[in-house]
Amino acid sequence: MNVSATVPSINVPTPYYLLDETAIVANMQIIARLCELSGAKALLALKCFATWGVFDIMQPYLHGTTSSSLNEVRLGYETFGKGKNSDNKKETHAYSVAYSADEIPEVLKYADKIIFNSISQLTAFKDQAHAQDIPVGLRLNPKTSNSSFIIADPARPFSRLGEHDKDSITAVLKDITGVMIHNNCENDSYEAFSISLADIEERFGDVLRQLDWVSLGGGIHFIAPDYPLEKLAERLKYFSEKYGVQVYLEPGEASIHGAGSLVTTVLDVLHNEKNLAVVDSSIEAHMLDLLIYRESAPIAAINSDLINIAPLDIDPTNIAPISDNAESADHTIIYGRSCLAGDIFGEYALPENLQIGDTVTFGNAAGYTMVKKNWFNGVNMPAIVIRRLDGTIDIQREFDYQDYKASLS
Repeated sequence: MNVSATVPSINVPTPYYLLDETAIVANMQIIARLCELSGAKALLALKCFATWGVFDIMQPYLHGTTSSSLNEVRLGYETFGKGKNSDNKKETHAYSVAYSADEIPEVLKYADKIIFNSISQLTAFKDQAHAQDIPVGLRLNPKTSNSSFIIADPARPFSRLGEHDKDSITAVLKDITGVMIHNNCENDSYEAFSISLADIEERFGDVLRQLDWVSLGGGIHFIAPDYPLEKLAERLKYFSEKYGVQVYLEPGEASIHGAGSLVTTVLDVLHNEKNLAVVDSSIEAHMLDLLIYRESAPIAAINSDLINIAPLDIDPTNIAPISDNAESADHTIIYGRSCLAGDIFGEYALPENLQIGDTVTFGNAAGYTMVKKNWFNGVNMPAIVIRRLDGTIDIQREFDYQDYKASLS
């Protein structure tokens, strides 16, 4: 636990997501430095973060956006790319695990590059892209990865994410100008990244030499304080020069790590062998990845005190009796308000027991939260609030019953 400062008062009903532009810019500067040193280009991964209310402060540092659907590529084009005739045009890359035939004409209206997931999709739609002089790419799956989670591992057995057969890829090289390789997930090891890239080079090097560009995707946690950024830059530059390709990176979490929080209020407290608190939010509705990956949220503040409390390293699905650890009787489990029994933000060793009306702020709540929020149980959807660079507070969006009703119509 570390109390360092106080939280400025924000007059917005909880729950709400709070984005900090100063923290976002700090990440942007690291990304820009990496691009400067390596020659790589960085595209914001909209699947992770698409809150366009802060795009104006991100745009000077990034080269564009990459997408996973028609809606995302359109959003990137309209809010980040600024349109094809803009004086400050940014790249808009289109990718989808599978496009429907009726989507392709509209996707091509917005895309500067289109990347197909399979040779089947490439064969079906490449001619439409070529007719408009839009570069075409293919997803390459090296069948190796740096991922701790099987659910997020693109190289998992029987994966549908990309083509892996070298001969098949070689046969369609005349139809593509580049490939996308996304095989990292929360990878904070430079050594693991470099070894994986070397393996890809050894097996697909002669394919890479026939391309104009290679996207190495996202999932590389190079913004960590102790990450050897210069070594990564040198590695990327060497790769680019060796194969004569423009390298792209697709930072999602790296763009907004530590720049968002979820502010909640304690609605009820109980005791059932441990201290229990229920807040006016829900992981299933508002921080879904905690549920998917069986993780817990750090606490960034309680009431007005900025206070860094990491969750205890306890799997919320592995419930041990108090008799196994008597000290855990003093712990507090913070629950969401949905009906899901396992709607748990985490278990914590708190300096004081929570009380009804206390404000609890959960940290690192920008990535894969707002893009996944939902109306499960009709729980109030958090507002989106932005602390601007000058310290002013903007309420970007609030949601009400009419939004809930409209989502079900």
